[in-house]
Amino acid sequence: MSELILVIVSCFVAISGFAVLVETPRKYIFQAGIAGAAGGGVYFFSVQHGLNVVLSSFFSALVIAFLAHMFARIFKAPVTVFLIAGILPTVPGAGMYRTVYSIIQNDRAGASYYLLQTLEIAGVIALAIFIVDALFRIRVRR
Repeated sequence: MSELILVIVSCFVAISGFAVLVETPRKYIFQAGIAGAAGGGVYFFSVQHGLNVVLSSFFSALVIAFLAHMFARIFKAPVTVFLIAGILPTVPGAGMYRTVYSIIQNDRAGASYYLLQTLEIAGVIALAIFIVDALFRIRVRR
């Protein structure tokens, strides 16, 4: 439990710092940090409870996209203000690193495994963002 709290706090600090770096308006940095912390917490919790990395990334991206849409409507700002910074914990940077490292080590099996996993994670992130966006568009029309 203390690890989960540490991960959530660390994600909040990291995402808040990244939001400053990508020039998120100052009044929305806290909300972007909340979205990223929630997504990072969901990812960590899912992995700790036996889900694979791809499915954990999907659930994490769903939470982040949902919060980004909620914050966008509450604070009357574009969704991307919260989504760009918030999605950072879900981006498969380690998978990309492992893919390149395996290529350099001439490990074709490892390189193909990590490349496929990285592409799957990128795909489920896009799918989660699309699903939440479609649901909010349907809900707004009614």
